[in-house]
Amino acid sequence: MRIFHGIVEIAGQMGILSGAFKRKGYLSVGYNIFHTYLGYQEHLINTVWTEIQNTHRHILNFFDLFHFHYASSILPNYADLPLLKERGKKMIMHFWGNDVRFHGQARINNPYVYTGDSPPDEVIHARLAEVSRYLDEAIVQDYEVYAYVAPFFKKVHVVPIAIDLNRFDPHYPSVAQSCPLILHAPTNPEFKGTAIVESVLAQLQRTHSFRYRRIEGMNHEEATKLYREADLIIDQVRCGSYGLLSVESMALGKPVVCYIRSDLVGTFPPGLPIVNANPDTLYEQVKMLLEQPELRHQLGMAGRRYVENVHASDLVAAKLLQIYQEMQA
Repeated sequence: MRIFHGIVEIAGQMGILSGAFKRKGYLSVGYNIFHTYLGYQEHLINTVWTEIQNTHRHILNFFDLFHFHYASSILPNYADLPLLKERGKKMIMHFWGNDVRFHGQARINNPYVYTGDSPPDEVIHARLAEVSRYLDEAIVQDYEVYAYVAPFFKKVHVVPIAIDLNRFDPHYPSVAQSCPLILHAPTNPEFKGTAIVESVLAQLQRTHSFRYRRIEGMNHEEATKLYREADLIIDQVRCGSYGLLSVESMALGKPVVCYIRSDLVGTFPPGLPIVNANPDTLYEQVKMLLEQPELRHQLGMAGRRYVENVHASDLVAAKLLQIYQEMQA
């Protein structure tokens, strides 16, 4: 089976999944037109949309299965979807969050959420309606995203974010560290709640000894090296679910602080060791972790186990292969 991923690389997922599929003996590659300072390279063809359009006939004929990401496809206005349907090719769309996060709906269960990166609601609705004319099934990373797309598709699969654990050796926090290092890495400060995080840390610095570093503007490889040195990592405190930074941090054996909506907590696999903190509870939760080095170490170990059982790319790829096999062309 020849698997196409495209055309927007989000959180390194097209490359990670393609690598996992290759290890299982499949031909898989991601065509990416979204280029950022994170610098994702592996198992990708980093190109521009016009080049993909110019070679679309070859792409449509060559690949057997089309796994689209972030509400994108090969041709403008989803003109490739009916062509693929005519050819009997299998297709599925993978939504990631900001591409489908309806503004008003997001605020129903989350007063903290930032949706400034999402398109207008009418644009999201039009895209979902058009895609679902040709695709019966979709994929999301969790039930926060599920709610936005479920009304449009016959079946929506929840598949966790994938990570290549071979690249993440754990470095557990030392219980002897009296001045822990806290890291926060906002790709989008508004979305992550960076101003809230730094305000809370400024308060805590009056009474507690710790170091703080904000990781920004670095490529993914450089940033990962810095994550290894952390004793505590604070991810996003507004969205209501966790993303790749939380997964990578847990893989490195780091305790993670992130906001998980109360109505979503029970939807994740058992044992999620993330310390749950929203903007109103962040101070107390970080204070607790600063004062309990043994807890930081224990959470780091639990996080590594969780990622091994839930997010390992080979496990995620196996789930996707089952979905692919059961899909109708």
